[in-house]
Amino acid sequence: MGGEAVPRYSRIVGELRRRIETGELAPGDRVPSTREITRQWGVAMATATKVLTELRREGMVRVVPGVGTVVAAPAGPARAPRPAVAGRQGGRADAPSAPSALTLGRIVTAAVAVADAEGLAAVSMRRVAAELGVATMSLYRHVTDKDDLLTRMMDTVVAEDPLPAEPPEDWRAAIELACRRLWDQFRRHPWLAPALSVTRPQMVISALPYSEWMLSVLHSRGVDLHTAFTAHLMLLNYARGIAVNLESEREAEAYSGLDSEQWMDAQEPEFLEILATGRFPALSRLATAGYDLDLDALFEFGLRRLLDGLAVFLDHG
Repeated sequence: MGGEAVPRYSRIVGELRRRIETGELAPGDRVPSTREITRQWGVAMATATKVLTELRREGMVRVVPGVGTVVAAPAGPARAPRPAVAGRQGGRADAPSAPSALTLGRIVTAAVAVADAEGLAAVSMRRVAAELGVATMSLYRHVTDKDDLLTRMMDTVVAEDPLPAEPPEDWRAAIELACRRLWDQFRRHPWLAPALSVTRPQMVISALPYSEWMLSVLHSRGVDLHTAFTAHLMLLNYARGIAVNLESEREAEAYSGLDSEQWMDAQEPEFLEILATGRFPALSRLATAGYDLDLDALFEFGLRRLLDGLAVFLDHG
């Protein structure tokens, strides 16, 4: 008697696992989405969701907010206990052995690493101290409180990628460069956008050259400094407004266990039932065609439209 047939989802998992193990899909590459799996293999959405869930369980893929499911980097050799973050930055596997080894730079580096990996909510003085292998109170010799630590974290990550000494001569190229540099920083550090306040701006010294750049570029085109600063805040908050979804999506996924695509798939039956009433014909056509949210594409689309409007203002304002 023949053996039981291999479940369809297991065959798909096996195929994607093979692509990853052979390097056909490299770390960081996007893997097929649930919709792509349904189209390529002709399976139901529930089966496609089960495929990605299994690959995530095996640690072969991970979810990147705004990007989708990508191939995870190979896990390193097992080690215990986990070394302190500061030790990793310095290329050492051991934590500082005494509070005397503690520096402000190590504290900030450890806090940034925790926020990058787990979100800003995971950062506390106690957690950072544990990462460094020191007593919590020893951190207060270097930072006043968590707000002070957060400001220093922002100052550090913004300083990682400074703007060029001189902006391009073309005003639009100069503003695009600055806005994309800011978006890249939000991308690398998803916690940065929600941490940054527009109404109560923190003293992030490394961000001042960005403001100076925007003011200088617009003022050179005849815009008064008050209006130039308003335009600067508009563009800053536009990028920040999209980027806050990176951190909120990470938190939502951790809470629900579902990535954004899986969550949308779970809502799909109810949504289609509403569309079946015929009240929303445009949305029905869009749902039939399919729409995959890409935050990078959304940012680029909006940036171009904002700069198109700014160009009209510069020409006729």
